[in-house]
Amino acid sequence: MNEHVQLFAILLLYTFVGLLAGAAFEDGNNNNVKITKQSLELTQTINIQRQELMQRQCDLMEASRQSIEDLTELQMDHMIVDKEHKLLYCYVPKVACTNWKRVLMLLTGKWQNGTDPLQIPGSLAHSVGMFTKFYDLTEEERSQVLSEDYTRFILVRHPFERLLSAYRNKLEGGSPSARYFQSRVGRQIVRELRQGASNESLEQGNDVQFGEFVEYLLRPELSRVNQTDYNEHWEVIAKLCNPCVMKYNVVGKYDTLLDDSALALYLSGTKNLTFPTGHKPSSTKANLRKYFDPLPIGAIRRLYEIYEEDFRLFDYGLDDVLGFEFG
Repeated sequence: MNEHVQLFAILLLYTFVGLLAGAAFEDGNNNNVKITKQSLELTQTINIQRQELMQRQCDLMEASRQSIEDLTELQMDHMIVDKEHKLLYCYVPKVACTNWKRVLMLLTGKWQNGTDPLQIPGSLAHSVGMFTKFYDLTEEERSQVLSEDYTRFILVRHPFERLLSAYRNKLEGGSPSARYFQSRVGRQIVRELRQGASNESLEQGNDVQFGEFVEYLLRPELSRVNQTDYNEHWEVIAKLCNPCVMKYNVVGKYDTLLDDSALALYLSGTKNLTFPTGHKPSSTKANLRKYFDPLPIGAIRRLYEIYEEDFRLFDYGLDDVLGFEFG
């Protein structure tokens, strides 16, 4: 590790512990989740390790040479900024982004009908123009976001778990969201990839198999806009959030969602507001082998290559899916 990075990490940890020593902690919060000095210290220690690993991977990939001047408006579209609390949050679909947008609506005063984030309609939280984006800022304000004064927060998830979650949510089932994707993506997949498809499948697109969805992703002429960009629900996280440029100082993971969210809110100086715990737990992780085992090993390898940046930057492996790693 670079000596300067290591020194900064140590100083940051000691500063953080010092802040905690002077803070007042209640036994719980409005969601009955206990947030203690010890739990925040542990979460911050893990967070610093994640930052260091991410930076090492950025250096290896030579992605650290980029700067904010290189980002397009599309590359900044997922970066929400709360200037009052000096917080930037890059939202990743299928990684608790609806609930985090609800929290940000309360934080920025966009919701005045109570303090329970789960009372905010998801459609409202996702509405266009609700939040200030990174591209809305001046050059001076963007530089300030990259300073030590700002909390820059990203939440990530195992790439294949997130992919499966997107498939189950958008192409399985009968929710309004699923029907929307079935009528567009589902019908396209059936039309282009399924020989001898029934008229009902061609018309509804509601019976796409996971293997067909994977084949669709492996065919950029079908799945990528201008053969470059996926739909945001299965786009590579590194493309959505550009971590090597933004240098996130809170790297949260779906498996430690509540602890990491508590840390981000604490570091941004938020009081009397916590991440909601009343969300339905996901069963996606338990189903990974069921969906991935039937796939040809070659397809899984090609899929891994598409999401390799996310695997490397955020320290994920394939053992949960395959039972072994690629050499």
